[in-house]
Amino acid sequence: MMMRAVVCVRPGGPEVLEIRKVPVPAVREGWSVVQIKGAGLNRSELRTRQGHSPSVSFPRVLGIECVGIVAASTDSRLPEGTTVAAVMGEMGRDFDGGYAEYAVLPNALLMPITTALPWEVFAALPEAYLTAQGSLDALGVASGDRLLIRGGTSSVGMATATIASAAGIETAATTRSQNKLATLQSRHAFLDDGRLTADVHALWPTGPDHILDLVGTSTALDSLRLVRRGGSVCISGSLSGWLIPDFEPIAMIPSGTKLTSFHSKDAMGNTAALQRVVNQVESGAYQPTIDRIFSLDDLAAAHHFLETNQATGKVIMVT
Repeated sequence: MMMRAVVCVRPGGPEVLEIRKVPVPAVREGWSVVQIKGAGLNRSELRTRQGHSPSVSFPRVLGIECVGIVAASTDSRLPEGTTVAAVMGEMGRDFDGGYAEYAVLPNALLMPITTALPWEVFAALPEAYLTAQGSLDALGVASGDRLLIRGGTSSVGMATATIASAAGIETAATTRSQNKLATLQSRHAFLDDGRLTADVHALWPTGPDHILDLVGTSTALDSLRLVRRGGSVCISGSLSGWLIPDFEPIAMIPSGTKLTSFHSKDAMGNTAALQRVVNQVESGAYQPTIDRIFSLDDLAAAHHFLETNQATGKVIMVT
């Protein structure tokens, strides 16, 4: 039996993503075959495609998350027909991921979920919402706290604003694009254009209690200066790259201020957390923002869309 898959044949631009007919992977001990119905696209996949993931060999089917239906399994808790989601666990890096009609995935990675959500909505949730919730937990945010989200138009930024708002957290968010300012879903919206400190202090004179920094390395040090003394900064995104040059922790982290991070690999296999998110979406408490839906055949165009910073919210692939 054959299937369609988008294969990254070598490092490069979006043109290295090629639609190919390949055999459907066989089930094996400890793994299950999933018929993929949808997948969220992520910037880490762009970096892997560009050649910035040294451990990844090519050709490779990318995709660090997916949702779908179990087609065959070696795990009794995952009978054929079970609706599942999967995220991280080296998906699309050590082994082929979600850019395909089928994938063989480790049983430990699969989260059986009860839901009636459309596939494109369900596909928008795993990576973005598990990262958002994990980041809020890492920050220690509580109801009534003041939270600034840097990179607020990213899928994780919008998911965080949705969760925080439902929890009674006062939020502000930033974007570096004037055109995207009106799309920010937080109570307060700021343009991150060099005047952010003055603008935030006009709202919160002592600074926010917490900052979720999804821009990452280029803004991390500024976030440490901007958060209130004794507050916390969590870096959960890398929109600006992986490394902070010449980072000196003692000199650059104000005394008492906390710097932490969250990696979505820490949420892999967390069925209970994802089911809670799904329930909140189904009840209307959370409203995921989907920017655009692409077909499997159009993933090169989807990568170009992401790479040129046109997206506001989650970009989805459906098979």
